[in-house]
Amino acid sequence: MKIAGHTLGTPGMPVEAALRLFHTAGLEAAEIIWQNDYLAAIPEDDSGQIVKNVREISSDLGLDIAGLTPYMSGYNSLDDQERAKDMERLRRCLNVAAELNCHNVRVYAGSYKPGDGQRQEKWQRLVEALQRLGEEAETLGVTLCVENHFNTMTVSAAETVELMQAVNSKGVGILYDQANLAFTHNEPYQEAIDLQREWIRYVHVKDLVFVDASKPFNADEVARVKAEDRSVRSRVVGEGVLDWFSILKKLTDSGYDGYLSLEYEYRWHPDDLPPPEEGFKISAETLKRFIKDLNNL
Repeated sequence: MKIAGHTLGTPGMPVEAALRLFHTAGLEAAEIIWQNDYLAAIPEDDSGQIVKNVREISSDLGLDIAGLTPYMSGYNSLDDQERAKDMERLRRCLNVAAELNCHNVRVYAGSYKPGDGQRQEKWQRLVEALQRLGEEAETLGVTLCVENHFNTMTVSAAETVELMQAVNSKGVGILYDQANLAFTHNEPYQEAIDLQREWIRYVHVKDLVFVDASKPFNADEVARVKAEDRSVRSRVVGEGVLDWFSILKKLTDSGYDGYLSLEYEYRWHPDDLPPPEEGFKISAETLKRFIKDLNNL
């Protein structure tokens, strides 16, 4: 397994500088946000210069581009225009991934909040969109990695597996995120990995502590949870409640040997975490120690 840094953890830093930070921290790869108006990202409207810079710098540093992370979620929209627009944006992201020899693109399973209604219609639109896009991704050597994520149609591991079975595409897999499952009060890691093991193609690693474990999860947006709605605080890997050694053992036993992407949430929650120069280094050292210990079992 290779450890990647995620540019979610480097706000205010040009993406080229983030790549250098990841290399200095001892990481082997990078997950890069694909979004306008965020400095540590490849802009959607990039002229090609940032992609060229990323390709050259990552090659010089020996970093893989492990994944790209767009933020569209309209694939299940009942508005044909919105759905078509977001599908086209994802196609552009897939082409950028192919240019960077990047084989994973994180996708949201549409947008859906409890109580939204018309679930079946939106589910069918999501399935059809991912079938179409998954076929296109496969031809480019890219996998659409659907994340376990709040306010989408795959909040739980069980929902994510149901989607994989419905889509049934080699170009679509699962991005396993145990932290997201934990704070939405869904499956523990043993059950989540057992359910999803056939489709796990990518893994996000982050840690947390509960402020109030009894508080029901609530959020208005897909991308993040507002400060007033949070029931957890972000922590450096190994300093929270998630048993990452056991999670990695379970993943290894299930046959997973892909990337571990450090989704360091400094963009959203800087008050919870040390600066990225410190946090990525500590996180990398912790994961490397866990992997070494696993190899010695």
